[in-house]
Amino acid sequence: MTTENTENLEAKVEESAPISEEIENENDNVETLEVKEEQSEEEKAEAEQEDFKAKFYYLAAEMENLKKRQARETDNLLKYGNEKVLSSLLDVLDNLDRTLTAIENDEDEKVKNIYVGVDMVKKQFSDVLLSNGLTEIESVGKTFDPNFHEAMAQQPAEGKENDEIISEFQKGYILNGRLLRAAKVIIVKN
Repeated sequence: MTTENTENLEAKVEESAPISEEIENENDNVETLEVKEEQSEEEKAEAEQEDFKAKFYYLAAEMENLKKRQARETDNLLKYGNEKVLSSLLDVLDNLDRTLTAIENDEDEKVKNIYVGVDMVKKQFSDVLLSNGLTEIESVGKTFDPNFHEAMAQQPAEGKENDEIISEFQKGYILNGRLLRAAKVIIVKN
């Protein structure tokens, strides 16, 4: 081979050297991109997994709250579900009380027997209501409480304090700790 050819060949090799370096740099860049894509996919997978965990915990908490709410509603339904029926039966109880008050002092023997029978029915009826969570509000002699009493009138009374209940028009009742009907009362106003 001639020196000229050798020189030409060396020049061509030298010219191609930067190109091969560029190819190597591009290969390095492609490998770096692939590594970044792999890391990016891993990060995406981790982020997605964290998102699923957050959603799972949220749904688990929602489910627990739903169970508690359902238990509370069931308990309230059992406690207060018969509120309308018991409220309606209070009028029957009031009528029995009025009947007893009307015939209480009658001297006729037959009326006295009727009084005893109606009193027994009233006591039995009261016991049934009591066993279903109904309690009577004590009013006479107590201080007026607007949460449990409804003032129908005010009147002066000697020896009594202001806002003391001296008479009761209609009895009040509480069902399992909740006011079913307020007592209608007369209070002292000196």
